[in-house]
Amino acid sequence: MGQEPEELRRDIERRREDLGETIDAIGDRVSPGRIIERRRNRMVDNVRSVRERVMGTMSSTMSSGAGAVGDAAGNVRDHLGPEAVKQQATGSPLGAGLVAFGIGFLVAATLPTTETEAQAAERAQGALEPAKEALTEAARNVAGDVKQGATEAAQEMKQTASTAASDVADTAKQEASSVKDDARQAASST
Repeated sequence: MGQEPEELRRDIERRREDLGETIDAIGDRVSPGRIIERRRNRMVDNVRSVRERVMGTMSSTMSSGAGAVGDAAGNVRDHLGPEAVKQQATGSPLGAGLVAFGIGFLVAATLPTTETEAQAAERAQGALEPAKEALTEAARNVAGDVKQGATEAAQEMKQTASTAASDVADTAKQEASSVKDDARQAASST
């Protein structure tokens, strides 16, 4: 015949659980908070992916080493096309930094100086002039002190070396005399 009532109850209970999980999944899928969270996670993953493509992973960055800077500079100089720059910058944070610095430098060089910037530069130069003079005087004093200290140290070292040489010569003469006396005594006793 059919199923036993107990089996039917278990089957109905299992289907209710499945239906509850499905409804929860649908609710989770259409929840505005979860939608925003998923989009944020996708954006973070995309930024991480772009960063790793440009800067490389930590292990590839460590293995590329300082040679990448020279290679990047040479290739950027040789091939200034956007695709060549993009290819060189991939996996090389130093190369990407060089490219960004170069672009920023070119943009800054082409923009005219504003009146505000010129006034600020004049004020800064006027304010820095006393500091420049003070630093120059301090540097002269330090240079004089260092020169005097070096001269004194050289004289002390010369004196110490002279004394040590004299002591070594005296000791050598004494030992030579002692060996000579020992040799005479040995010769006379035989």
